[in-house]
Amino acid sequence: MRFFIRKRRQPPAIIIVALIDVLIVVLIFLMVTTTFKKRLPALKLALPESSQATKPGASEVPPLVVFIEEDGALRLGEEEKTPVTPDGLKTELMAAAAKNPQLKLTLSADKKAPFGQIVRVMDAAKEAGIKTISAFTKEAAKP
Repeated sequence: MRFFIRKRRQPPAIIIVALIDVLIVVLIFLMVTTTFKKRLPALKLALPESSQATKPGASEVPPLVVFIEEDGALRLGEEEKTPVTPDGLKTELMAAAAKNPQLKLTLSADKKAPFGQIVRVMDAAKEAGIKTISAFTKEAAKP
């Protein structure tokens, strides 16, 4: 007589669906808790130092940005950074000033950029009727 019925043991199994669910929850948790910040422009500029430098984003209305690279090449715009010529820059500035009379222009020039190019951009801004021109700098190292 056999009172004890022996059950067949099944080999251990890994439930893949449960593992995938746990990994998705962890991934969602990481995505939600990670802070994203806006990156600085992709152009590698060595900004000059200033003791009066302000943090980016201090003004309410974003200014129109003109980038002047080390070789003197001009780029216009914060996101798209389209290359422009000095004459094309003047027409772009006039069109932007016509849309917004309170337009502010910001220069982001490499510290090795030709000074003549910076003066050309400032002249084009004055001819376009832009009254406020500022420059991006970095904070001076404290002694």
